[in-house]
Amino acid sequence: MKYIQENLAIVRERVAEAVKKAGRDSQSVKLIAVSKTFPAEAVQSAYDVEQRLFGENKVQDLALKNAALAKDIEWHMIGHLQSNKVKLAVENADYIHAVDSVKLLQRIDRLAGELGRSPKVFLEINISGEKSKFGADTELVRELAQAATQCENISVAGLMTMAPFGVPEDELRFVFSSLRKLRDNLQTEFNLDLPELSMGMSGDFEIAIEEGATMIRVGTSIFGKR
Repeated sequence: MKYIQENLAIVRERVAEAVKKAGRDSQSVKLIAVSKTFPAEAVQSAYDVEQRLFGENKVQDLALKNAALAKDIEWHMIGHLQSNKVKLAVENADYIHAVDSVKLLQRIDRLAGELGRSPKVFLEINISGEKSKFGADTELVRELAQAATQCENISVAGLMTMAPFGVPEDELRFVFSSLRKLRDNLQTEFNLDLPELSMGMSGDFEIAIEEGATMIRVGTSIFGKR
């Protein structure tokens, strides 16, 4: 699967250019290769050229690939997480990106304690307000942040969002900059350390980087269309 390695090289170059344009440190953005629907062989191809962060949308697929592939891979559960799949996610994921309710946050925290695991989580915020997207609205986010201060077994790494598809650049920048500003406010208001911003995908990651993304989730530009 040489094409994956070639695509990955192009994406890495684009990331480096976006980081330079934004005047940021070259190590300030982490690339998550989203391997959903692709086989373990595709992940291995990217792994062979030193990619170590991978994202999956379905917990079952993440667990299967985690069992089959190298143990130094950092796995990111980026899809919507149902309550009955939380145990499997906690067992296999290093990061859980889509925490959008207090109930889900508390369940992850409890199971992490029972399983002796300590995944990091992101609070997913629906900045754009699209009904088709998951994520807490901006009013619920403070309730989530307050609950995060009570967690004993997990840490909240930061905030995550998905921007609308096919919208003008100024709208993308509004979504990404709004998440950054919300993160900054929550850090002050709740005395939380929220270093990460998970935002930006294949079609908009350069803009996300310019607006402060620290983790970008790129699938199609690396693995191809699904």
